Amino acid sequence: MRNLPIMSEMPLNTKLPWAQGSMPLMLAPMQGLTNRALRGLFIERVRPDVVFTEFVRVKASARKNIAVNDRQEVVSAEGGVPLVVQLIGNNIEALLTAANTVQALGAKHLNINLGCPFGRMTGNTAGGALLREPAALARMLGLLRREIKGGFSVKVRSGFSDTAEIFSLLGLFADCGIDFLIIHPRTVKQRYTGDADHGITAEVVRQSTLPVIANGDIFSEAKGRRVLAETGAAGLMLGRGAIADPLLFERLRGRYPGTSAPSRKVEELREYLLELSGRYHVLFCGEQQVLSKLKKVLCYAHAPEVYPLVQQLKRCKSLSCFRELLDPLSAGTVDSLVKSRHRTAL
Repeated sequence: MRNLPIMSEMPLNTKLPWAQGSMPLMLAPMQGLTNRALRGLFIERVRPDVVFTEFVRVKASARKNIAVNDRQEVVSAEGGVPLVVQLIGNNIEALLTAANTVQALGAKHLNINLGCPFGRMTGNTAGGALLREPAALARMLGLLRREIKGGFSVKVRSGFSDTAEIFSLLGLFADCGIDFLIIHPRTVKQRYTGDADHGITAEVVRQSTLPVIANGDIFSEAKGRRVLAETGAAGLMLGRGAIADPLLFERLRGRYPGTSAPSRKVEELREYLLELSGRYHVLFCGEQQVLSKLKKVLCYAHAPEVYPLVQQLKRCKSLSCFRELLDPLSAGTVDSLVKSRHRTAL
């Protein structure tokens, strides 16, 4: 398989956040992870073709139904990389208001979460639970399409409890004016158990008139290329695999080895976490919050080569211990960088 085309220009079709003729590699929206600090690191180091916010909870009752921090996420600078704002909610009027709010803040592309398997949103008929109510879903998407001036997409599971449910929704998505869809081929009830069935992705590609982005269990360059070849998807969305290894973007583009030597994998993790530590210190309040966020990233680092270091890092009780394990010689340098960034932010 040839190397993936590198996106070097903005799309001619402004409803799509990637250039025509390219095969986009997207950073997935992951709650608690893909904040502006992490997105900034990815953009600087590996430049995804498209990045997403964490899902923005849309509250029905509050006058300002989008939290202050979410508003900051929407307007954060992305270095020229298209940003898609993902909304999740169950009140149509509130979603319409939120869509207009984020567009007024500068959002060009919006996405509706139809796959979240966790928390209150599922119980309140939002996220993945909306797949059980196609009539309400069609009304919601149709009304949103009228308000959204730029790109409009959905991120969807293959069904709520039945993997075949997605096929009855493809016509609905097209009729509502969706510009592209992202498919994670598990059901909502499966959460992340079992394997993502990209045979379903391939069938969605065959049956849909829309560009389809494949998502789910893409943890290596070899798996990503295989999914593209076997499904005919328009591109890939990388989530847990990219959080564990940001270089997965460059591996898929053929600009970095598909696999790294064991010692190099350890160094790659060290470099990644040291840089992320500095960025987190600017964004979050207090060392314990920074440490907690870094440990959340570590939950996705499963490569056996890095396992001993990951286990040591998870046992750290302080940020200084964490940094010293990463690189004892640079711990002071990182602290100086953090202080410098704080002065700049102020």
